[in-house]
Amino acid sequence: MDSPHSSRFLAHRTFLPALVLACISILAYVAIVQPWSLRQISLPLSVGDVAPQDLRAPRTIHYASNVLTEAARADAERAVAPVYNPPDTAIARAQSEALNSILVSISAIRTTQAATLEQKRTELTAIQGLTLQPVSQDVLLVLTSPRWELLQTEAFTLLEQAMQNPVRTEDLEPVRQNLPSLVSLTLTEKEAVLAVEIVAPLVVANSFYSPELTDVARQVAREAVEPVTRSFVSGQTIVTRGQVITAADLEALTALGLVQPKNPAFNYLGAAALVALSAIFTALYFFYRKPVVVSDLRSLILLALLFVIFLVGARVSNPNRTIVPYLFPVPAFALLVSALFGMEHGMVFGLLMSLLAAYGMPDALGLLPYYTLSSLCGVLALGQARRVGQFLDAAIAIAVAGAAMVAAYRLPFTDMDWIGLATLIGAAVFAGIVSTSIALPMQYLLAQFLGLTTALQLLEISRPDSPLLNYFLQRAPGTYQHSLQVANLAEQAAECIQADTLLIRVGALFHDVGKSANPLFFVENQPPSQIDSHDDLAPEISAETIIRHVPDGLGLARKYHLPRRLYDFIAEHHGTLVTRYQYNRAVQDAEGDAFKVDESQFRYPGPSPRSKETAILMFADGVEAQARAEHPRNDDEMRTLVHSVIERCQKDGQLDNTPLSQRDLASITESFIATLCVTYHPRLEYPQEQLATQPSAAVEVPTTPKPPRLKKHK
Repeated sequence: MDSPHSSRFLAHRTFLPALVLACISILAYVAIVQPWSLRQISLPLSVGDVAPQDLRAPRTIHYASNVLTEAARADAERAVAPVYNPPDTAIARAQSEALNSILVSISAIRTTQAATLEQKRTELTAIQGLTLQPVSQDVLLVLTSPRWELLQTEAFTLLEQAMQNPVRTEDLEPVRQNLPSLVSLTLTEKEAVLAVEIVAPLVVANSFYSPELTDVARQVAREAVEPVTRSFVSGQTIVTRGQVITAADLEALTALGLVQPKNPAFNYLGAAALVALSAIFTALYFFYRKPVVVSDLRSLILLALLFVIFLVGARVSNPNRTIVPYLFPVPAFALLVSALFGMEHGMVFGLLMSLLAAYGMPDALGLLPYYTLSSLCGVLALGQARRVGQFLDAAIAIAVAGAAMVAAYRLPFTDMDWIGLATLIGAAVFAGIVSTSIALPMQYLLAQFLGLTTALQLLEISRPDSPLLNYFLQRAPGTYQHSLQVANLAEQAAECIQADTLLIRVGALFHDVGKSANPLFFVENQPPSQIDSHDDLAPEISAETIIRHVPDGLGLARKYHLPRRLYDFIAEHHGTLVTRYQYNRAVQDAEGDAFKVDESQFRYPGPSPRSKETAILMFADGVEAQARAEHPRNDDEMRTLVHSVIERCQKDGQLDNTPLSQRDLASITESFIATLCVTYHPRLEYPQEQLATQPSAAVEVPTTPKPPRLKKHK
């Protein structure tokens, strides 16, 4: 199995899966980071932009808003009035001394006898800091000494009252205007006006603005503001379409992961890491498990397309929605893969789909176990997908697993009411129903149009009343019985090496169906009294007739629309072996000179087996035919027979394109021996009853019947 052809085959089988895996990895990466979803997870928004769509909270959230908190603190700062220093008493004393100086000057002018009244008015006008109206000057000059003394006292009192309270620059005019109300009623109206005119210019600001105290007050007010919190429940609208984005809106959208960061490099790196890890995992799975899908390019491409379709569908429809991610039938992918390619494929690729579909979603931590466990439980419930009822079981398993995950990850970690919980549980039930509704018809349609093989399809065509098997049984009953024996033999061996037992059983049933075209040319269908039709034929013609059952079988398979996978069992069950009986006759006719015989006329067209299942069928077919002809009598003869068939196939290069190992061959050998020993064990020969006149004892002697000599046409 190390020929150059085998090496080329292995290289070809390794390159194509690697190429498909690389392409799918690139497409998966694009699907994860793409910005063109129907309702994107995040948008490149900034303050002042117009919302292109309604944006709703994908989950319940409660957070401290820095924007609103800062706005509240700014309002608190603005509400703080400017802080002024306390009244400066030094200013009041200085103004009081200035008043005293003015009053002394006025008293001196009043007591001057030599000056005329006009001269006194002029001197009053010249006093610095004094501005009197002419009427007030006349009142001042004619006051009696007692009244002047009273007015002076009242002036000091008035100035003291005005200056003892804080007087700010902006409040100076109102304070001066309020002076008349502070004058004592002991003065006449004219005297009160005179007192106000003397004091008013001396009233000045005694309390000034303090930036330091104001800043302290504002800081105290700022620190007194508690952080402002905002809450959004799942599904609540944050901004509506056409609304201008404010800073508070942008903050809320960012907190919910609905706004793309300015530098998305980390998002791209994270997605690349996940896709790379998934690709490595898949490559290791292909390398160590060597699934059948790797060796079939058509199946591999279909698997890749299904993966891309479901992943893109999830990434396009799920973002920025609350209920839709729980409605989307991600488990349908796992069920479909399991039905088409087996449970192991469904679980492995269902897990990868769940990881990539949930990645980056706002509720990723809840969606990941929801997708994963619902998919795995669905695949386990589906099993081998051999009954329609198993799809119903899968729907129930998906619904129950999804509901459990909703309860497990929603109730403890989110503020959800019972209505919301019931909605999501209903979504899980819907996802289970839709998943099976998609998987059941799709696996049938894909199997029909793409030539894939499903368990339901195999079970349907393997029923004895199926058209081709019924035709086979009626036309070639002997070959049909041979096929049943080969099917039993191959199925037991396939189970030992974990090959597809159902596929190999059904393939064995149809592998010789081509003999029904000319059934009497094959010894198992000939009545005992009939002359063997091969006796009068040349070996080349006889070989051609026998070999023809392979293309005849393929023709019947196409006519009755058998799955294409079964074509391999019909075409490969003889590989490129030689019809030994006819070839040996031809050599004998050539007087023992093998060089005179064209071996190609006696060789089956092939191809040689390319899978474990078709290789097992080749062994089982040869072993069953040879055992039926030679009828080995004990385990040693049976073991020798099985070894000879397998070694002949191996030496002839029939296993070069199969993934069978020596360990597999040993397991197949032991399985054949165990099955054949039970099938061909010796039986007791019962004597015929005879009428006797006197009693006699009959003894049953175990004998082994000697089979008739059968000609080998294999």
